[in-house]
Amino acid sequence: MSHTVYPSLRNKRVVVTGGGSSIGAAIVESFAYQGAHVAFLDIAEAESRDLERRLAYRETRPRYYACDLTDVAAIRALFPHIREQLGPIDVLINNAANDDRHTVGDVTPAYWDERIAVNLRHYFFCAQAVIADMKAAGGGAIVNLGSVSWHLALPNLAIYQTAKAGIEGLTRGLARDLGGFGIRVNCVVPGAVRTPRQMKLWHTPEEEARTIEQQCLKVRVEPHDVAAMVLFLSSEDARMCTAHEYFVDAGWR
Repeated sequence: MSHTVYPSLRNKRVVVTGGGSSIGAAIVESFAYQGAHVAFLDIAEAESRDLERRLAYRETRPRYYACDLTDVAAIRALFPHIREQLGPIDVLINNAANDDRHTVGDVTPAYWDERIAVNLRHYFFCAQAVIADMKAAGGGAIVNLGSVSWHLALPNLAIYQTAKAGIEGLTRGLARDLGGFGIRVNCVVPGAVRTPRQMKLWHTPEEEARTIEQQCLKVRVEPHDVAAMVLFLSSEDARMCTAHEYFVDAGWR
């Protein structure tokens, strides 16, 4: 975990999507250690409740909200509720995603729409839900989580990579449209992060060795390495950073 302390993050109201496990959980934990008030959204209730319990001792204990982010109506109903409990939102971290593998020939229109809803659409509508708060405050920070996968053209991820490429485009578009209100929008691009899901499903010892060989730094990226970049971009130390992508990939790309 990063030991850097950002005074500007203390008491900030932060929303993290997909915050119940893996990179999202590391982000939630890192903001909690900064003294921020964190609301995190996820459909994984057991993992999310466990994280909430583990961080209950913090002065500003994170709060879990169950939400299916593919349901835009649910997003629009939830954010006012979060605002009532935490106050106006200062920081949004769009993190939720799912890198389900697929072959081109097997993709149906319904599967395409579902994958785009899981990996891209909610980024826009969650951002839309916090803009009024940030405008009223004279500024704010939105950090979107991308993926190195489309930069590397990895196999069997065409829709996921389409969504992640779109997130970088969305980041730039929102940064341009919202910059006049003091709202900064950036994208963090993780590399091969050692998460339980990746280690269980995709990262065999052979694949791990191959990835490390291709990286400049011969170590695995951990979830808190990604969270450290997210914290920086959310803080006032990054006040001149917007509309860009920041890679945390050990030099893989």
